[in-house]
Amino acid sequence: MGGLPVRRLLPGWLGAVWLWPTLATLAVTGAGIGSAQPWRDELATWSAATRPLGDLARMAGTIDAATWPYYLFMHGWVMLCGDSPAALRLPSALAMAGTAGLAAALGARLLGRHAGLTGGLLFAALPGTSRYAQEARPYAFVALFAVLATLLLVRALERPGWRRWAGYAAAVAALGLAHLVALTLLAAHAAAVLAAGRRTPSGAAPGTADRATHGAADRAAPGTADRAAHGAGDRSGLRPAAGRRSRRPVWGWLLALLPAAVVLTPLVLLAAGQRGRQLDWVDQARAADLVALPGALAQSGAVGGLLLGLAALGAARSGRGGLLPAACLVLPVALVFLAGLAVPLWVPRYLFFVVPFACLLAGAALATAVLPAALAVVLLAGLLGLPDQAALRHSHEWPRGALVDYRGAARVVDAGRRPGDVIVFSPRDGWLFTDLGIGYHLGDRQPRDALAVRGRDARGDYWADECPDPAACLAGARRVWLVVAGRRPDPVAAVPGAKGAALRDDGFAVERVWQRPGLTVALLTR
Repeated sequence: MGGLPVRRLLPGWLGAVWLWPTLATLAVTGAGIGSAQPWRDELATWSAATRPLGDLARMAGTIDAATWPYYLFMHGWVMLCGDSPAALRLPSALAMAGTAGLAAALGARLLGRHAGLTGGLLFAALPGTSRYAQEARPYAFVALFAVLATLLLVRALERPGWRRWAGYAAAVAALGLAHLVALTLLAAHAAAVLAAGRRTPSGAAPGTADRATHGAADRAAPGTADRAAHGAGDRSGLRPAAGRRSRRPVWGWLLALLPAAVVLTPLVLLAAGQRGRQLDWVDQARAADLVALPGALAQSGAVGGLLLGLAALGAARSGRGGLLPAACLVLPVALVFLAGLAVPLWVPRYLFFVVPFACLLAGAALATAVLPAALAVVLLAGLLGLPDQAALRHSHEWPRGALVDYRGAARVVDAGRRPGDVIVFSPRDGWLFTDLGIGYHLGDRQPRDALAVRGRDARGDYWADECPDPAACLAGARRVWLVVAGRRPDPVAAVPGAKGAALRDDGFAVERVWQRPGLTVALLTR
């Protein structure tokens, strides 16, 4: 059975190469999707998505312009589906399932059905796939549009036409709207277009040989079909062996990029002006970052190492059929790393969109084995990643032990609050978002924020302006809930400046202190 073509193993639509990776990804990523409480990045998404449209538009001119299209989408989603953790993350899970299916289809087209199916299932098994499918951030959409754009490029090069190039242009625009860094994928697309433009068979479009070879492979004797189709990658794909020269693919590709450039240019200009504020926490890239990248993207060192080894083997064995996925894997990483040497840009999760292409190369390496053996390797990857799968459903922080328990702190306040209570946060700036985390879990039940005089909606960012005279703003309060970042035996002493002086010198006494992971809650009374 292992040597039969995949489509002959199952009847009708059940044999579609994209179906099983899609379903497997939905099953794996849907398990425990609401378990981990939203972490700071997801709180930023919630904060942006729940603002009125006017305030959301103001935010685009201040911070996070590159993520603003995703926030706009999530604004509509939250209005329809709510803002529970599972609801916030469901779009990412659906996008990731679509990524798996499209990757399998792309792999089948370039490397054979066996490689496409195995690569798609391997993608479903990665802890990193679950991590970004269970996060209310745009990275799953980036992966979806990266694979979609690449698949549409292959189709346009096989049979050029304005409809196919228009579809590709729309996918590229969507890719840039999801995340501008992902446009580094166009370097790989340029290489593929140039390779296709060097030689096209006389009277045939690029890719015709590939389809013919795959069709012949499906008619071959059992046990040879997938291997024949896989081997055809050496003679087919985007660079046929002989024929006349043609520049039409290059011009078609360049024309397709024009509408995408028109759509994306305003976003690029806005985001470029915000780079210093947006990425002030990012260090410059180092050589060690490249070594750590596979584990960071797979969210498991063991699984990342296995994936990298299989992808390298698949790239070596797949010939020209593997050139496009290899370029889609290597070139974006190289470009972002080189840019990160000069400016703060290197953030591993920005590169998650290359993972499906690594999985396709790994699928090509496994395509030479019978199907049960290939699936056994996929199962091994899943077993190696089980501890990380469990951990990421507990916390999205990295490392996993660095949990910030906003939910636990909110429960403390909710259980003890009384009418007339106020709440104070420290620190108020930075990226920990203590006020957002407490506000997400308490909602309308949160005590009045005594020191906030100008909220984040009015500012157009994630922070609030505080009262310049904290003692005056706290004058009428009898009970104050103080939420401080970190584990603080004396939380009042940890509050700096005039705010701390007001809490220490204005008649307040600490009645009780609660320690929660990453946060300290104290109740102060006069």
